[in-house]
Amino acid sequence: MANEDLPPILDAAQVADLLGMNVQMVRRYAREGRLPAYKLPGGRTFKFFRDDLFQFIRAHPVVPESEEEAEKSDRAEAETD
Repeated sequence: MANEDLPPILDAAQVADLLGMNVQMVRRYAREGRLPAYKLPGGRTFKFFRDDLFQFIRAHPVVPESEEEAEKSDRAEAETD
């Protein structure tokens, strides 16, 4: 699905399809603040800005495990010093 194929404002089902997630998980992440989401005053449904989601995804790249473990080790050593 290309960026141009998506509307600027998405609902939870569209986000679930885009991210390959379950709709209930998308809603849970939105409630917990783990995904950038909005509700209209008095509204019950979440709305997501397409560009916010792309920016959010870009801000959370996957870190290879070996690098992640090295960072944890470095932090643990720094805390004990």
